[in-house]
Amino acid sequence: MRVQIPDDSDFCSFRDQCLSSDGWQSRYRKGDVTVWCREEESQSVHKLKMRIVCKDVTAETLYDVLHDTSYRRKWDTNMIDTYDIARLTANADVGYYSWRCPAPLMNRDFVTMRSWLPLDSDYLIINYSVKHPQHPPKRDYVRAVSLLTGYLIQSSGAKSSTLYYLTQVDPRESLSLWPQSTASPDRPAVSPPSQAMRKIYKACLKYPEWKRRHDPSVKPWLFPEQNALPSVSVSELAVQRADSLENIDESGVSEEKAQHSDDEET
Repeated sequence: MRVQIPDDSDFCSFRDQCLSSDGWQSRYRKGDVTVWCREEESQSVHKLKMRIVCKDVTAETLYDVLHDTSYRRKWDTNMIDTYDIARLTANADVGYYSWRCPAPLMNRDFVTMRSWLPLDSDYLIINYSVKHPQHPPKRDYVRAVSLLTGYLIQSSGAKSSTLYYLTQVDPRESLSLWPQSTASPDRPAVSPPSQAMRKIYKACLKYPEWKRRHDPSVKPWLFPEQNALPSVSVSELAVQRADSLENIDESGVSEEKAQHSDDEET
Protein backbone atom coordinates (compact mmCIF):
# COMPACT_ATOMS: atom_id res chain seq x y z
CA MET A 1 0.00 0.00 0.00
CA ARG A 2 1.30 3.43 -0.96
CA VAL A 3 2.40 5.82 1.78
CA GLN A 4 0.56 9.14 1.88
CA ILE A 5 1.73 12.16 3.85
CA PRO A 6 -1.17 13.47 5.96
CA ASP A 7 -2.85 16.68 4.78
CA ASP A 8 -4.94 19.20 6.74
CA SER A 9 -8.06 17.02 6.52
CA ASP A 10 -6.20 14.10 8.14
CA PHE A 11 -5.09 16.30 11.01
CA CYS A 12 -8.62 17.65 11.45
CA SER A 13 -10.00 14.10 11.49
CA PHE A 14 -7.47 13.09 14.14
CA ARG A 15 -8.38 16.12 16.26
CA ASP A 16 -12.06 15.23 15.98
CA GLN A 17 -11.33 11.69 17.24
CA CYS A 18 -9.44 13.07 20.22
CA LEU A 19 -12.28 15.40 21.19
CA SER A 20 -15.19 13.05 20.47
CA SER A 21 -16.80 10.88 23.17
CA ASP A 22 -18.75 8.67 20.74
CA GLY A 23 -17.91 4.99 21.18
CA TRP A 24 -15.33 5.55 23.93
CA GLN A 25 -15.62 3.93 27.34
CA SER A 26 -14.03 5.64 30.34
CA ARG A 27 -11.62 3.25 32.08
CA TYR A 28 -9.72 5.55 34.45
CA ARG A 29 -10.21 8.99 35.91
CA LYS A 30 -8.09 10.41 38.71
CA GLY A 31 -6.87 13.95 39.21
CA ASP A 32 -5.97 15.51 35.87
CA VAL A 33 -5.74 12.21 33.93
CA THR A 34 -8.54 10.42 32.05
CA VAL A 35 -8.19 7.20 30.05
CA TRP A 36 -10.69 5.78 27.53
CA CYS A 37 -10.75 2.55 25.52
CA ARG A 38 -12.68 1.61 22.42
CA GLU A 39 -13.65 -1.82 21.15
CA GLU A 40 -12.35 -2.78 17.71
CA GLU A 41 -13.56 -5.50 15.35
CA SER A 42 -10.13 -7.09 15.39
CA GLN A 43 -9.16 -8.39 18.85
CA SER A 44 -5.49 -7.86 17.99
CA VAL A 45 -5.95 -4.08 17.65
CA HIS A 46 -5.82 -1.93 20.79
CA LYS A 47 -7.43 1.53 20.68
CA LEU A 48 -6.70 3.84 23.59
CA LYS A 49 -7.17 7.54 24.30
CA MET A 50 -5.77 9.57 27.19
CA ARG A 51 -5.95 13.17 28.37
CA ILE A 52 -3.97 15.11 30.94
CA VAL A 53 -4.31 18.73 32.03
CA CYS A 54 -0.82 20.23 32.37
CA LYS A 55 -0.69 23.15 34.80
CA ASP A 56 2.29 25.49 34.46
CA VAL A 57 3.19 23.98 31.07
CA THR A 58 2.52 25.88 27.85
CA ALA A 59 1.32 24.19 24.68
CA GLU A 60 4.59 25.24 23.02
CA THR A 61 6.67 23.45 25.68
CA LEU A 62 4.61 20.27 25.32
CA TYR A 63 5.12 20.37 21.56
CA ASP A 64 8.88 20.77 21.97
CA VAL A 65 9.18 17.94 24.51
CA LEU A 66 7.31 15.49 22.30
CA HIS A 67 9.61 16.33 19.38
CA ASP A 68 12.98 16.50 21.13
CA THR A 69 14.55 13.03 20.85
CA SER A 70 17.67 14.14 22.74
CA TYR A 71 15.59 15.09 25.75
CA ARG A 72 13.47 11.95 25.46
CA ARG A 73 16.50 9.91 26.49
CA LYS A 74 16.40 11.75 29.82
CA TRP A 75 12.83 10.91 30.80
CA ASP A 76 11.53 7.92 28.80
CA THR A 77 12.76 5.04 30.96
CA ASN A 78 10.90 2.43 28.88
CA MET A 79 12.72 3.41 25.71
CA ILE A 80 15.62 1.30 24.48
CA ASP A 81 16.52 3.40 21.45
CA THR A 82 15.09 6.08 19.18
CA TYR A 83 16.45 7.95 16.19
CA ASP A 84 15.33 9.84 13.11
CA ILE A 85 15.98 8.02 9.84
CA ALA A 86 15.15 10.40 7.00
CA ARG A 87 13.25 13.53 6.03
CA LEU A 88 10.21 13.42 3.77
CA THR A 89 9.07 17.06 3.83
CA ALA A 90 9.45 20.10 6.05
CA ASN A 91 6.95 18.58 8.49
CA ALA A 92 7.27 14.82 7.96
CA ASP A 93 9.99 12.27 8.62
CA VAL A 94 10.65 8.58 9.23
CA GLY A 95 11.91 7.38 12.59
CA TYR A 96 12.67 4.35 14.75
CA TYR A 97 11.61 3.63 18.33
CA SER A 98 12.09 0.55 20.53
CA TRP A 99 10.95 -0.12 24.07
CA ARG A 100 11.17 -2.65 26.87
CA CYS A 101 8.27 -5.00 27.46
CA PRO A 102 7.69 -6.99 30.66
CA ALA A 103 8.03 -10.76 30.68
CA PRO A 104 6.65 -12.89 29.14
CA LEU A 105 6.91 -10.58 26.13
CA MET A 106 9.79 -9.78 23.81
CA ASN A 107 10.73 -6.13 23.39
CA ARG A 108 8.91 -4.20 20.64
CA ASP A 109 9.94 -1.68 18.03
CA PHE A 110 8.40 0.53 15.35
CA VAL A 111 9.41 2.26 12.15
CA THR A 112 6.93 5.06 11.56
CA MET A 113 6.23 7.99 9.30
CA ARG A 114 5.60 10.97 11.56
CA SER A 115 4.00 14.24 10.54
CA TRP A 116 3.27 17.37 12.56
CA LEU A 117 1.28 20.56 12.12
CA PRO A 118 0.24 23.65 14.08
CA LEU A 119 -3.48 23.89 13.25
CA ASP A 120 -5.37 27.01 14.32
CA SER A 121 -4.26 27.38 17.95
CA ASP A 122 -3.55 23.65 18.37
CA TYR A 123 -0.50 21.46 17.78
CA LEU A 124 -0.77 17.96 16.33
CA ILE A 125 1.69 15.09 15.82
CA ILE A 126 0.56 11.84 14.15
CA ASN A 127 2.26 8.72 12.86
CA TYR A 128 1.67 5.31 11.34
CA SER A 129 3.93 2.36 10.60
CA VAL A 130 5.88 2.11 7.34
CA LYS A 131 8.42 -0.19 5.75
CA HIS A 132 11.83 1.33 5.08
CA PRO A 133 14.17 -0.77 2.89
CA GLN A 134 17.19 -0.16 5.15
CA HIS A 135 15.37 -0.81 8.43
CA PRO A 136 13.75 -4.26 8.32
CA PRO A 137 12.56 -6.11 11.46
CA LYS A 138 15.39 -6.81 13.90
CA ARG A 139 16.36 -10.01 15.61
CA ASP A 140 15.18 -10.19 19.25
CA TYR A 141 12.43 -7.62 18.65
CA VAL A 142 8.81 -7.93 17.58
CA ARG A 143 7.95 -5.29 15.00
CA ALA A 144 4.69 -3.72 16.25
CA VAL A 145 2.34 -1.84 13.95
CA SER A 146 0.88 1.62 14.52
CA LEU A 147 -2.29 2.06 12.49
CA LEU A 148 -2.63 5.59 13.84
CA THR A 149 -0.94 7.17 16.85
CA GLY A 150 -0.59 10.78 17.82
CA TYR A 151 -0.99 13.78 20.07
CA LEU A 152 -3.29 16.78 20.19
CA ILE A 153 -2.05 19.72 22.27
CA GLN A 154 -4.41 22.55 23.17
CA SER A 155 -3.68 25.70 25.14
CA SER A 156 -5.92 26.11 28.17
CA GLY A 157 -4.49 29.38 29.46
CA ALA A 158 -1.41 31.58 29.43
CA LYS A 159 0.64 28.94 31.29
CA SER A 160 -1.36 25.74 31.01
CA SER A 161 -2.34 23.22 28.35
CA THR A 162 -4.17 19.96 27.71
CA LEU A 163 -2.56 16.93 26.07
CA TYR A 164 -4.54 14.22 24.29
CA TYR A 165 -2.91 10.98 23.22
CA LEU A 166 -4.69 8.54 20.90
CA THR A 167 -3.36 5.27 19.57
CA GLN A 168 -4.70 2.47 17.40
CA VAL A 169 -2.05 -0.21 17.35
CA ASP A 170 -1.42 -3.90 16.78
CA PRO A 171 1.33 -4.86 19.26
CA ARG A 172 1.43 -8.33 17.63
CA GLU A 173 1.18 -10.60 20.63
CA SER A 174 -1.04 -13.18 22.19
CA LEU A 175 -3.66 -11.32 24.20
CA SER A 176 -3.22 -13.98 26.87
CA LEU A 177 0.38 -12.80 27.31
CA TRP A 178 -0.10 -9.01 27.12
CA PRO A 179 -0.54 -7.29 30.51
CA GLN A 180 -3.94 -5.63 30.14
CA SER A 181 -3.03 -2.63 32.29
CA THR A 182 -0.03 -1.59 30.22
CA ALA A 183 0.41 1.22 27.69
CA SER A 184 2.76 4.06 26.73
CA PRO A 185 2.04 7.57 25.60
CA ASP A 186 4.16 7.52 22.50
CA ARG A 187 3.83 3.93 21.47
CA PRO A 188 1.82 1.35 23.46
CA ALA A 189 4.37 0.03 25.91
CA VAL A 190 4.79 -0.94 29.54
CA SER A 191 3.71 1.86 31.88
CA PRO A 192 0.19 2.18 33.31
CA PRO A 193 -1.47 4.88 31.21
CA SER A 194 -1.84 7.40 34.02
CA GLN A 195 1.81 7.00 35.04
CA ALA A 196 2.97 7.40 31.46
CA MET A 197 1.05 10.64 30.96
CA ARG A 198 2.27 12.08 34.25
CA LYS A 199 5.82 11.21 33.23
CA ILE A 200 5.45 13.45 30.18
CA TYR A 201 4.02 16.20 32.36
CA LYS A 202 6.96 16.05 34.78
CA ALA A 203 9.39 16.06 31.86
CA CYS A 204 7.73 19.23 30.54
CA LEU A 205 8.24 21.02 33.85
CA LYS A 206 11.99 20.42 33.65
CA TYR A 207 12.42 20.99 29.90
CA PRO A 208 12.86 24.79 29.72
CA GLU A 209 15.87 24.71 32.04
CA TRP A 210 17.35 21.63 30.32
CA LYS A 211 16.93 23.19 26.87
CA ARG A 212 18.65 26.40 27.94
CA ARG A 213 21.77 24.30 28.53
CA HIS A 214 21.47 22.08 25.44
CA ASP A 215 21.40 23.86 22.05
CA PRO A 216 18.53 26.20 22.93
CA SER A 217 18.20 27.53 19.38
CA VAL A 218 18.08 24.08 17.73
CA LYS A 219 14.48 23.02 17.06
CA PRO A 220 14.24 21.51 13.58
CA TRP A 221 10.56 20.72 14.10
CA LEU A 222 10.01 24.50 14.14
CA PHE A 223 12.85 25.52 11.82
CA PRO A 224 13.09 23.06 8.88
CA GLU A 225 16.33 24.63 7.66
CA GLN A 226 18.02 23.07 10.72
CA ASN A 227 17.06 19.55 9.65
CA ALA A 228 20.18 17.74 8.44
CA LEU A 229 18.56 14.34 7.87
CA PRO A 230 18.99 12.67 4.49
CA SER A 231 15.94 12.86 2.25
CA VAL A 232 13.79 9.87 1.36
CA SER A 233 11.09 9.65 -1.28
CA VAL A 234 7.60 8.43 -0.44
CA SER A 235 8.02 5.96 -3.30
CA GLU A 236 10.76 4.19 -1.32
CA LEU A 237 8.35 3.46 1.54
CA ALA A 238 5.31 1.21 1.96
CA VAL A 239 2.61 1.00 4.61
CA GLN A 240 3.47 -1.67 7.19
CA ARG A 241 0.69 -4.15 7.94
CA ALA A 242 0.79 -6.84 10.61
CA ASP A 243 -0.19 -9.67 8.25
CA SER A 244 3.03 -9.18 6.29
CA LEU A 245 5.25 -9.73 9.35
CA GLU A 246 6.55 -13.01 10.71
CA ASN A 247 4.70 -14.44 13.69
CA ILE A 248 7.13 -14.95 16.59
CA ASP A 249 6.72 -17.50 19.38
CA GLU A 250 7.12 -15.73 22.72
CA SER A 251 6.24 -18.68 24.94
CA GLY A 252 9.80 -19.03 26.28
CA VAL A 253 10.57 -15.34 26.76
CA SER A 254 9.78 -15.26 30.50
CA GLU A 255 12.47 -17.80 31.31
CA GLU A 256 15.00 -16.11 29.03
CA LYS A 257 14.43 -12.69 30.59
CA ALA A 258 14.68 -14.14 34.08
CA GLN A 259 18.00 -15.81 33.17
CA HIS A 260 19.28 -12.52 31.71
CA SER A 261 18.33 -10.72 34.91
CA ASP A 262 20.17 -13.31 37.03
CA ASP A 263 23.27 -12.95 34.87
CA GLU A 264 23.26 -9.16 35.35
CA GLU A 265 23.07 -9.53 39.14
CA THR A 266 26.07 -11.88 39.22
